Amino acid sequence: MQSRTPASRTGRPRSAAADTAILAATREALVELGWSKLTLGDVATRAGVAKTTLYRRWAGKNELVVDAVAELFDELELPDRGSLAADIEGVVLQFAAILARPEARSGLMAVVAEATRDDALRERIRASIVDRQMRLVLEGRARAQRRGELPPEPDPRESARTVDLIFDVVAGAVVHRTLVSGKPADENWVRSFTRVLLLGLTSQATEQGGAPWEVGDRGA
Repeated sequence: MQSRTPASRTGRPRSAAADTAILAATREALVELGWSKLTLGDVATRAGVAKTTLYRRWAGKNELVVDAVAELFDELELPDRGSLAADIEGVVLQFAAILARPEARSGLMAVVAEATRDDALRERIRASIVDRQMRLVLEGRARAQRRGELPPEPDPRESARTVDLIFDVVAGAVVHRTLVSGKPADENWVRSFTRVLLLGLTSQATEQGGAPWEVGDRGA
């Protein structure tokens, strides 16, 4: 699990307990009030802190809400499950479980909607959520390469493009399934999705290496 404390601003030393309470209160307020009605004053009251405490930590509502949503996705982990297929299934199921939570749905949809009108907010989402979770793709891909399930990719630019594409495919499919279609990303769906994703990865590997690469089964 990746711990996360928002960027420090000037003032007194930070309190991790206060940060946790504030971010939880922000998610609670989003579920109950929505983006437009959420205020820092309401969040401060719910968290039991002074409003000035929030302003010492965050420049405004945009930054606060993004950090509150980012904290949820920092729960994602990628333990070694024995094969690339099993690793993908495990992290996709975690992702779907997080998106099933009301605070995650409300928070993510709110910040994405606002980001269509605010370039600075879009960049903060990328830095605080997308870039931080891209680590899972990098970690899983490197592990599969060490196992011999995927070939190495010596060109750094091509490697970066591949990582971006994998992240977009996984995130886009799960978000669309759960938040847009409103359908469950259950084990059967995740297993089918993983097979399709692996077909793409192994097809690319065959083109690069000239022979099929084994991605293994789903592990134990």
